[in-house]
Amino acid sequence: MGEKREFAVPFQEQGGVATMDPGALTRRMTSRLVTRLFKPARMEKQRSAAEKKRISQRAPHRVEYFHQVEDGYSHMAAQVLQQLVARYDIELNCHLVEGPQGNNAPEPELLLKLSRYDAFHTASEYGLEFPEHQQAPDPALVRQASAILSVQDAAGFIHCAAVVGRTLWAGDKAAMQSLAATHGCASDEQTALKIANGSRRRTELKHYSGAMFYYGGEWYWGVDRLYHLEKRLAALGADRQPGQPMLAPRPDLAVGELRDNGALTLEVYASLRSPYTAIAFDRAVKLARDTGVKLAVRPVLPMVMRGVPATREKGMYIFMDAAREAREAGVAYGKFYDPIGEPTRRCYSLYPWAVEQGRGCELLSSFLRHAFAEGVNTNNDRGLRKVVKAAGLDWVEAQQHLGEPGWENFLEDNRLAMYEAGLWGVPSFRLLGESGEQVLALWGQDRLWLFAREIQRQLQKH
Repeated sequence: MGEKREFAVPFQEQGGVATMDPGALTRRMTSRLVTRLFKPARMEKQRSAAEKKRISQRAPHRVEYFHQVEDGYSHMAAQVLQQLVARYDIELNCHLVEGPQGNNAPEPELLLKLSRYDAFHTASEYGLEFPEHQQAPDPALVRQASAILSVQDAAGFIHCAAVVGRTLWAGDKAAMQSLAATHGCASDEQTALKIANGSRRRTELKHYSGAMFYYGGEWYWGVDRLYHLEKRLAALGADRQPGQPMLAPRPDLAVGELRDNGALTLEVYASLRSPYTAIAFDRAVKLARDTGVKLAVRPVLPMVMRGVPATREKGMYIFMDAAREAREAGVAYGKFYDPIGEPTRRCYSLYPWAVEQGRGCELLSSFLRHAFAEGVNTNNDRGLRKVVKAAGLDWVEAQQHLGEPGWENFLEDNRLAMYEAGLWGVPSFRLLGESGEQVLALWGQDRLWLFAREIQRQLQKH
């Protein structure tokens, strides 16, 4: 007979009675998997294996791009395609795709609206263009733009994707007709098949979104993550202009020289189970303090704890991407112990008390650090005690507030305010003017640099 193996069933104490925690085993397994998969050494090993395979097959550096016509981020990406193939020794294959479907996009219309708003505010910072476009583009023009791109070969797509997109977003029907006459136009059936094939290919490669680049087993989102791809290609000797500035370098989080007197407010919508929050929270707090703007931290429940489902492919991409972004930002990250469920609730129950002690930011920061960088199990008292003490709070006093109700309504108010601003994911940020008017509202840890620049622009007006 084989060796008998025993394992401990996770328990938690409730009122002095040991009860089984049904989520603890899942948390532990998820934590070990994510920590192992996204270690820097393992990710480098995967890249090395992909390169060895490419060389053995005598294949080119083959990059695949997935374009969603009505998506603002895709139009930004389309504007760099010609530069990308000119700069790097790559074969670029382009696909048309539909937008994220099902549980990969619980708020598809909000996502498209945000893409237009976000692209408008970020494009010029990258030397690109995107017009202010509050309404969705004309569906007839979307269909015609898709039909034009559907009949292009790789070179044709790269050549005309940006001008087709520019015409779409300008709402210029006559110009679109002219492009169709010049470049050709597929039938509705041919266009639908092209989009279906592109979407199928994206699914095969385990992704779900538009404006995505794929190379050697790794995904890169639009212009914002192009610098990761550029650095990788350069390291492989595929850069035709080594030493020259990248096409889309990672924007610096520059605080600037001007200081506010408290007239501006930076709202930070944070979640204790968000990898992106974990790598951005301390930097957001520091930005507010370094610039003198008021800081308003508004925590919310994690999406999955609000009943918003998450797919495996989406979760895997987020954890991988967060690991890359953390390394670039010099933020400690990667030793993970999933705080979903009870650990998050327990910490949030302490938050109102921590705020009264003037240590609210410190509590959230400590929890995120312990869960995402130090691999501490925050579901038991031993782990939570470490979080509380590292935040400069008294554990004995904290125990008197552990599990207190009332925080749920506070977090729900924050969620509603976030949605009202056109945001729904975390971390999200809002910059408010002296009268409380919204100056800028964006989603993503990769938008802190834009808030830093906007703060300086607002201060220059005074």
